[in-house]
Amino acid sequence: MMRKLPGLSAMRVFEVVGQTRSFTRAAERLNLTQSAVSKQIKNLEDDIREPLLIRHHHRLELTPAGTALLETIRQAFHDIEMSLRGIAEKQNRNRLRINVPPTFAKRWLVPRLAGLKSSLPELDISIGTELSDSMAERGLLDCAVRFGDGEWPTLDASLLMSEKHIVVAAPSLLEGKVLATPGDLARFTFLHVLASPDQRYLTWRHWLDAAGFPELDTSRGLEFDVLDLAIEAARCGLGVTIADRSMVRNDLRSGTLRQLFDIQVEGHESYWFVTRPQAALAPNVQAFRAWLFCEAEAESR
Repeated sequence: MMRKLPGLSAMRVFEVVGQTRSFTRAAERLNLTQSAVSKQIKNLEDDIREPLLIRHHHRLELTPAGTALLETIRQAFHDIEMSLRGIAEKQNRNRLRINVPPTFAKRWLVPRLAGLKSSLPELDISIGTELSDSMAERGLLDCAVRFGDGEWPTLDASLLMSEKHIVVAAPSLLEGKVLATPGDLARFTFLHVLASPDQRYLTWRHWLDAAGFPELDTSRGLEFDVLDLAIEAARCGLGVTIADRSMVRNDLRSGTLRQLFDIQVEGHESYWFVTRPQAALAPNVQAFRAWLFCEAEAESR
């Protein structure tokens, strides 16, 4: 049965008009005349027998029907694009698309990419760090590293590495200061990592509990939405932070950061390698997984 739908060109024009709220700007973007754009929209409105735009003197406003249609068209074109890209990508069996947390990407994975290229020279890797990237069935991702408790019902998750929390600071911050006990940390600015816009991770509380100083006030300080920024702030001498040892290992080796006190606390969340549930992984995913776990195991020794 033939579907009764307006032409794709008209819907594409409406998408751009909806984005720009202007016939003139839409025409420039589409390389059409303003009258052609206006006519496409008028024909679309006639086809569906519903106004999509309110035409003010210097601007356009979407009607409720226009708002609903714009969202549907955006999603539809996105799905078509993803499907076409997915088909094209399947022709390149060496391409591996992964998503990882930003701090993990910068401080753990990227420094090891030369080793990955040496071990798997045929593998072409695409790394994304967008938190919104999902492992949806029709998505482009082949696998991902997720940070959490491993409870993702729609995914297969394997524990890659657990966090080991330590306190670190820049040597310049410590010059001329003697830290006898963890209580002396109160002299410095505390650097926090946010779990959500209005809630911090409890890493400072857990570490201070283990250190025997649960009453130390850490309410003040600077807050960051990713661990990498808190580490960078510590490197700049802005204060002291809790960091996963694996994420600051190179800084500790080079001396740009120094561990304070011989206290290490296991994190409550970990890094997990995740894939879609399926009978067998693609060869490139299997090879990357084996390399990844080998690297993580070597570091834990």
